[in-house]
Amino acid sequence: MSTLSNKKVAILLTDGFEEIEFTEPKKALEAAGATVEVIAPKENKVKAWDKTDWGKEYEVTHSLDSAKASNYDALMLPGGVMNPDELRQITKAVAFAEHFINNNKPIAAICHAAQLLIETGKLKNRKLTSYPALKTDLLNAGANWVDEEVVIDANLTTSRSPADLEVFNKKMVEEFAK
Repeated sequence: MSTLSNKKVAILLTDGFEEIEFTEPKKALEAAGATVEVIAPKENKVKAWDKTDWGKEYEVTHSLDSAKASNYDALMLPGGVMNPDELRQITKAVAFAEHFINNNKPIAAICHAAQLLIETGKLKNRKLTSYPALKTDLLNAGANWVDEEVVIDANLTTSRSPADLEVFNKKMVEEFAK
């Protein structure tokens, strides 16, 4: 299966991303033939969070300073509590994500990742889901929050938690293939 063989996907993250919310979507994208690159505020490596403690380190393809959002067809955002909270405070990370919204390119965000999207100011009247703890934040940002395993609204695919990864990965690949 190479439905994404002509697609280049950015995964934007920083230390403290939930490991399985990075590794499983990355595997699904690569299995579908996508070229996947890891973008982070720092160079070399990023460290995952694995449920209750630090996880493994992963190679960074490009630093946020050197990456150009226009070089990518789609954006995948893993969650974790620390990762999106840190990214939302980095102007270049917000601008990177905003490029995909402004250019109607597909974005897939799971769990707490929607925190970064809130900072774009572009969620008004968008239907999405997230980890339940973000419900009020998303409603305050003008989004229509629902409690479903995966929600697709135009170019935005969102999901709640690692429990939803199987269906999230399937829908992400389908949406990125369009």
